[in-house]
Amino acid sequence: MISSTGLDALLDYLKVQRGFDFTGYKPSSLARRIAKRMEEIRVDSYEAYIDHLEVHPEEFAALFNTILINVTAFFRDPEAWEYLAEDTVPRVLKSIPPDAPVRVWCAGCSSGEETYTMAMLLADALGEKAYLERVKIYATDVDDDALDAARAAVYTPKQVEAVPPDSLQRYFEHTDSSYAFRKDLRRAVIFGRNDLVQDAPISRIDLLLCRNTLMYFNAETQGRILRRFHFALKPTGFLFVGKSEMLITHSALFVPADLTRRVFRKVPRPAAFARMTSMPEALHAGHPDGNGATPATDGHASILRDGAFDSSVLAALVVGRDGTLQLANRAARHLLGLSLDDLGRPLKDLEASYRPAELRSHLDRTWKTQRDVEVPGIEFSADGAGRRTLDLLVSPLRDGSHEIVGASVTFSDVTGKADLARRLEEAKRELETSYEELQSTFEELETTNEELQSTNEELETMNEELQSTNEELETINSELGERSKELDEVNAFLETILTSLAVAVVVVDRSSVVRIWNDQSTDLWGLRADEVQGEHLLGLDIGLPLEDLKQGIRAALDGGEHSELTVEATNRRGRTVRCAVSILGLRAAGGEITGAILLMEATPAD
Repeated sequence: MISSTGLDALLDYLKVQRGFDFTGYKPSSLARRIAKRMEEIRVDSYEAYIDHLEVHPEEFAALFNTILINVTAFFRDPEAWEYLAEDTVPRVLKSIPPDAPVRVWCAGCSSGEETYTMAMLLADALGEKAYLERVKIYATDVDDDALDAARAAVYTPKQVEAVPPDSLQRYFEHTDSSYAFRKDLRRAVIFGRNDLVQDAPISRIDLLLCRNTLMYFNAETQGRILRRFHFALKPTGFLFVGKSEMLITHSALFVPADLTRRVFRKVPRPAAFARMTSMPEALHAGHPDGNGATPATDGHASILRDGAFDSSVLAALVVGRDGTLQLANRAARHLLGLSLDDLGRPLKDLEASYRPAELRSHLDRTWKTQRDVEVPGIEFSADGAGRRTLDLLVSPLRDGSHEIVGASVTFSDVTGKADLARRLEEAKRELETSYEELQSTFEELETTNEELQSTNEELETMNEELQSTNEELETINSELGERSKELDEVNAFLETILTSLAVAVVVVDRSSVVRIWNDQSTDLWGLRADEVQGEHLLGLDIGLPLEDLKQGIRAALDGGEHSELTVEATNRRGRTVRCAVSILGLRAAGGEITGAILLMEATPAD
C-alpha cells in the first residue's frame, strides 16, 4: 500500500543520502514518477524501495532519471521562438551597450536543445564574431547525465528535424549518423549543476529561459524560484517560460510582454521616494492701517456697519455680557422667529436661547474660556422651511481695553453641504460594500484561476511524461525492429540451411508438436510445412510408421539420447522405401532440452 507518509520518508532519505530536495515538487507528479520506477523493478511499497536503494546504490541514478523528465527539443513551440527572435532578442540587445556582454541563463536546460536554440538565435542577431566576443550562456540543471549529454552536444537526425536547414548547415557538423553543434560556438555556453530550489541564482542576466520546469513545483516553491529569477534579471531583463506557465499570480514580479508566447518583463523594485520638505506657508491677516485711504466719518461708519451686519447671509446675534439680546440681523430674525421688539430682552426669555441649540451654556463657556466655541451639525426644523443643518460659532467680544463685553452668535446654514456629506457617506458605504463583494469575487476568481493553472500544469506534466514514455517506446520499437530484422535474417539463413540439406528434417517441441518441416520432408511425405506446423507429429497421416519412433522421441526429450533406426515406409509416390531415422535432443544455450530433431533419409527397398 503506497502512502503519503511513506513518500515523505523516501524524500527525506533521498535528501540525506544524495542531497536532492524534492519536497518542493508537486506530490501527485512526484508520486506518479516514483511509482513508475517502482513498478519497473517490481517493488510495491516505499519502505521496500528504500531497502532496495540501500542494497543497490546504482538505483539512485535510474530513479533521478525517471523523476527528472528530460523532454525537450530544438525550437520547441516554434511560434514562441519566432517571437523571441523577432521581438525579444532585439529589445534585449538594444538595452545593452554595444560592447557590453550579453548574459543568458537557461535554467532546467536538460540535454541542451533549447540552450543551443538560444545560441543560434543570438548568433543570427549579432553575427558569429560578436557572438563569440560578447555572449555568455549559462545552462544549468540538476540531472548530471543530462548535463553530460548537453556538453557533448551530439544529436541524432531525428532530434534535429526541427532545426531550419540553413541553421543546421551553419551551426552543426554532420557525421554519418549524428549532428554535433559547432565547437567554436559551444565555447560561449557554460554548463553547470544548479538546484533552483536550494542554490543561489546567477546574477546580472539579460534573458532567462526556464521552460516547462516551474510546472513540476508546488505554488510555494514556484514563488520562491520566481523571486530568485527576479533578483537574477537586470531591470530590463526578460523571462521566457513554458506554455503552461502563465505567472498570473506573480504580477508584482513579472508582467507579460506577450502572454500568448509566455514572454515576461521584470517589474523593477520601486525606488525609495526622496524625502520632500514642504515649504511652510503662512497666511497672515493684516489690519488696514489707513495709508492711502480716506477715513470715513464715525456716522458713516456706523451706518455701513449696521447695513453690513443686517444684510449678512449668516444669521448673527449679539448678546451682551449681562445676557440680553443686543442685536439680531435679518437672517437671524427670519431663522429664529425674532422681531425688533425682542432686542434688549434677556436671552433666557426667548425661544432662541434653547432652539435650535442651548445657547446659554455655550455663552457661559465662551466667557469662561475667552475662546470661540464651535458646535457643528445642529439639526433644526424651522416653521415651513423644512429641515436644516446649522453650524454654530460663539465668539467673545472685547472693548478697547480687551475686556469681554458680550458675544457674537453666528449660525451658518450648511444644509447643502451636510446633505452632500451624507450622500457621500452613503456612496462611500455602498462603494465599500461593492468593493468587498468585488474583492470576494476577485479572490474566488483568483482561487479558480490558480486551480485551473495547477490543473493545466498537471496536464502539461502528464503530457511530458507521456512524451517521455512515447520516446522510450519508440526506442524500444526501433530496437525490436532491428531484432526482428536480425531474426528474419537468421530465419532466412536457417531456411537456406534446411533447404540445402539432402535429408528430410523435422523439429518438434517437448509436446511433439511440429515446429520445422523442410522441403525435403515435403518431397518425401507429400505434406507442406504450413499443413503440419502446429500439429502433433504422431497424429500426421504419412507413410512413416510413427509409432515405431515414439520411444526414440521420448528418449531424446527426456535425456537428449541419440537414437538411430531404420523402418520401412511409403513415400508420397506410394513406393516402399527404407527410411533411416536419426533422433537427437534439441538443446538450448543453457543445456535445457527444448525439443527433438528428426533426420530422415529414404532409400529404395530391395
